Amino acid sequence: MNPDEILDGLDPEQRQVATTLEGPVVVLAGAGTGKTRAMTHRIAHGVAVGAFAPNSVLALTFTTRAAGELRGRLRRLGVPAVAARTFHSAALRQAQYFWPRAYGSELPQVESARAGLVAAALRRQRLNPDTALLRDVAGEISWAKVSNVPPADYAGLAATRGRSVAGLGHDEVGRVFAHYEAVKAARGVIDFDDILLCTAGLLADHADVAGEVRRTYRHFVVDEYQDVSPLQQALLDLWRGDSEELCVVGDPAQTIHTFAGAQASFLTGFHRRHPAATRIELVRDYRSTPQVVGLANKVMSGHGPRVDLRAQRAPGPEPILTMAASEADESGEVAAWLTGLHAAGTPWQEMAVLYRIHAMSPPLEAALADGGIPFVTRGSEGFFERAEVRAALRALAAAARTTDDPPADALRTVLAGLGWTPEPPSGQGAVRERWESWDALAGLGAEFAEDNPDAKTTDLIEELDARARAQHSPDGQGVTLSTLHAAKGLEWDAVAIVGAHEGALPFVLATSADDIAEERRLFYVGVTRAREHLRISGSTTRKGVGQRRSPTRFLAGLVTTPSASAGAPGPRKRRASAQSRTCRVCARPLATGAERKLGRHSTCASDLDEALWEELRAWRKAEADAASVPAFVVFTDATLLAVAEQKPTTRSALRGIAGIGESKLAQYGDALLAAVARHT
Repeated sequence: MNPDEILDGLDPEQRQVATTLEGPVVVLAGAGTGKTRAMTHRIAHGVAVGAFAPNSVLALTFTTRAAGELRGRLRRLGVPAVAARTFHSAALRQAQYFWPRAYGSELPQVESARAGLVAAALRRQRLNPDTALLRDVAGEISWAKVSNVPPADYAGLAATRGRSVAGLGHDEVGRVFAHYEAVKAARGVIDFDDILLCTAGLLADHADVAGEVRRTYRHFVVDEYQDVSPLQQALLDLWRGDSEELCVVGDPAQTIHTFAGAQASFLTGFHRRHPAATRIELVRDYRSTPQVVGLANKVMSGHGPRVDLRAQRAPGPEPILTMAASEADESGEVAAWLTGLHAAGTPWQEMAVLYRIHAMSPPLEAALADGGIPFVTRGSEGFFERAEVRAALRALAAAARTTDDPPADALRTVLAGLGWTPEPPSGQGAVRERWESWDALAGLGAEFAEDNPDAKTTDLIEELDARARAQHSPDGQGVTLSTLHAAKGLEWDAVAIVGAHEGALPFVLATSADDIAEERRLFYVGVTRAREHLRISGSTTRKGVGQRRSPTRFLAGLVTTPSASAGAPGPRKRRASAQSRTCRVCARPLATGAERKLGRHSTCASDLDEALWEELRAWRKAEADAASVPAFVVFTDATLLAVAEQKPTTRSALRGIAGIGESKLAQYGDALLAAVARHT
């Protein structure tokens, strides 16, 4: 491919990147601005004009997926000989090649099962190596190593940097870290982070090896440079020596991994370390509509370094910013929004729902399953597939044989026996995530008991098992459910961000100014995943009662009302607050979702048509059997009770009953109205 063909189709800023072939160069590339395109065309153009030899270029990134994308694009541009690798892959190849020459032996084997090493270190400290603690300690050791913090210095540095591992003091973690290094030495193995440490030590201690590497690789390009750690930066400096042939690309507004050791200061301070560097900004956003881009710019305005994005797409719908009364209501409204978009032509797989932590997924999984919406989870198994949830359900099944306690009480007793407490643990990590899962399960049990006051524990088990069977998309073509962290680098036509209220965004454990700033960047990443449709919502309470929550501070000045849901395509209108929140019999406030569906307290006089109720239940069973789904997927008991009591005679009246959205109205509306007519 000739040089002019390589430059064809690049915008002015991308073309500047591609034609600036002498380093150093720093590229600040906003979300959706084509940074990978600019990087790969720079390499290809440099090869085409003779500025770079293909095998003298090393392109570095952080994930195997990103490295594969770079290799694919370079191959299509006619430069397959260029090396595009992750930091770890490049380091491992060098260490394996040069180690025998430098030390007279093979590089120690890389131990892939780090958990066994951590478990041995914990036992040396007389600690129980349960799964959650293993994961948390392994993550903390990894942070220390990529941050160049040795075991002897860990306690002092961890305290000043706000590090924490639930249940362990800084001194104790430091001792476990020291034991971990001793276990590795005794077994003659290294871990994943040691790949970088060993390569850095090899280059620092052996000038001949460093010289050979520097003669091989003369030009370096680094993607996602805002995520580089101190150890990776040290290795990069060793690779290049005194060469200034370096091009780095990143977005400081997408720095969301500082807890794992990333330091955006390497990107933002690049010009201080390289005064002669050329600085280029990529600002043309080709991903998102002007409405999405405008909101993203407002979220980050005045909050740290960034580029001001300029939308290149045609206008689209305004983002929906809304607060629901409860988490269940929020999930139901999101499900209705997704259904409306799908009916209008958006494929399920081009939609995503993003949240701060995995424990926020249960009400979403339930709402999507109830609405017949296929979904897949990214970055984690589904709620009912998590190890701690499976363990709790097994324990509940065993307890059901010997207890007469109400189902919610039985579940809370079982969870307490596993280690759950009403109050969350301090710190974050796997211990906190396990608690969040158990707490969400306890919430499901409480809601089931409210909706089914006469139910037994076996009924609760049957309900949870049915939901577990229903809530997955085996063909992989469903709506994506993902944490905001796991969504980085991805994009969809439609994105819903849930839990956009204080305590979730920013997360309750984010207390320092730096923590809050990172939470804002994380929210920004979520916003910029949307190409066209964007819905951001929170809930004013968890279950419709209790202490009220405020919308996230990241939308300050952008949310004009706490319940502005206008503009959503397809979902049913919410019933008037007087009808949905006060009893139609006694006019006192309603406390639960089931009561709001009925429109009355469970203890107030009922005008239930028993014959209609029985007919509706029989009809629901037939529909569920025909579709091979649990009965609640058709309609919940509370929704059918509301129909049997209120006897709606028009489709508009049916739409006013909680649990009957547009999709279910279209699918079942005629059958429900016909049943009501037979009893009127």
